[in-house]
Amino acid sequence: MNTKKKVDMTQGPIMRLVLLFALPICAGNVLQQLYNTVDTLVIGNFCSSISLAAIGTSAQPVEMVLCIFLGMGTGVSILVSQCAGSGNFEKLRKLVSTTTTFVYMCSIPLSILGLFLGPLILKFMKVPEDAWNYSVAYIQIYFLGTLGNMGYNFNAGILRGMGDSKASLFFLLISCIVNIVLDLVFVAVFHWNVSGAALATIIAMFASWVFSIIYIQKRYPELEYSPIPGKPDRNLLGEIVKVGLPLGLNNSIYSVGHILMQSLINAQGSAFMAGCSVASKLTGIANVAITALASASCTFSGQNIGARNYVRLRQGHLLLPVFSGVITCIGGLIVTALCEPIIRLFTPDPEVIPLAVTYIRIVLPFTWLYAVFNGIINYVNGVGVVKYPTIVNILMLWAVRIPVAHLINRFIDGRYIMACLPISFGFGMICMLCYYRTGHWRSLMKLAKEQESKTATT
Repeated sequence: MNTKKKVDMTQGPIMRLVLLFALPICAGNVLQQLYNTVDTLVIGNFCSSISLAAIGTSAQPVEMVLCIFLGMGTGVSILVSQCAGSGNFEKLRKLVSTTTTFVYMCSIPLSILGLFLGPLILKFMKVPEDAWNYSVAYIQIYFLGTLGNMGYNFNAGILRGMGDSKASLFFLLISCIVNIVLDLVFVAVFHWNVSGAALATIIAMFASWVFSIIYIQKRYPELEYSPIPGKPDRNLLGEIVKVGLPLGLNNSIYSVGHILMQSLINAQGSAFMAGCSVASKLTGIANVAITALASASCTFSGQNIGARNYVRLRQGHLLLPVFSGVITCIGGLIVTALCEPIIRLFTPDPEVIPLAVTYIRIVLPFTWLYAVFNGIINYVNGVGVVKYPTIVNILMLWAVRIPVAHLINRFIDGRYIMACLPISFGFGMICMLCYYRTGHWRSLMKLAKEQESKTATT
């Protein structure tokens, strides 16, 4: 097995290995944010604020439909990391083959479904009439790129599970360049508005997928990877569904909540929609480390549970989430201080700018709570526990965030509904910290103590 690009989390200095693994993902996240932000920048500067609002609101239905299957991709990453940690490469090859077939099984029907389901969701979200046609055009074109989107994300999950986080950076770099060039051509030159931005995005998605296929075949020939679907292994398909489905459903339920939140945002008008769209892009830029360190946490715990290294599992359970929280706090404060001039790069609209500034100043300084919460969730997922995080996510959204948003909208001012986000982050973090008091975690710590005693006696 090719190990030149692989990061083995089962031995060596923990933080050095985590940073070695996370930094390429973090750089990739910067590119991903740039990739997502280019649409907003180009539309904001070459089209109207209505077009900008359409892109912001159209992202939610896409997320809701796709995330259940992208959660499966996270499940694949967990299974791959456990196989790599245990050294079971025969199972790993079968898992990769089954994953490829699973991508086709899901993405092609989903593309067709999305063409019809997307407008229905937009209608439920009460998208304003002036943004309706743009929103429908964007979402229908975007769904045509489902195969490329899922193909890339599943391949990236395989590589992360293997401990190879650098490859995705190069795929995203290529994709980002393609997206930027095509955005400028389709929107600024051809004046195709949001349809051009959506078309540029799906072409870039397929470019990422193609390059990930070439890379895996070249760097990991032992995996016998083929982009052509074959007969899946039923047992492994069952494992993918068992681990990935709760994650996907968790994401999907979360996205339904986002749609309800977006409907509250839409009720405030197109200017508020545009302001929230711009602010969410800046929030994503400030929080690029969260996903990277969360992926590192998942791979770290997955590899060590696979290797039955319980002492090392204990050493990282708080270290990694807290580190993510500190990094996110620093980034959030910096972007909050500089938010107004950055927002002006996205839109010159004097009505949109103050709304975006308000959003950032309320949300971003407290996003470190989410970083700690997300770090623990991914650490626990890597261990193989997915039900507890799912329950916490559901409660955080449906018992805290949405009710608080409605209370703010009704009794205070709808322009401040984003305050429900930091409140829910704090609730989620406290609940995930409570996992370390459960019987399952205590049993793992008991094994760590026994393992430590055996090591000391030898």
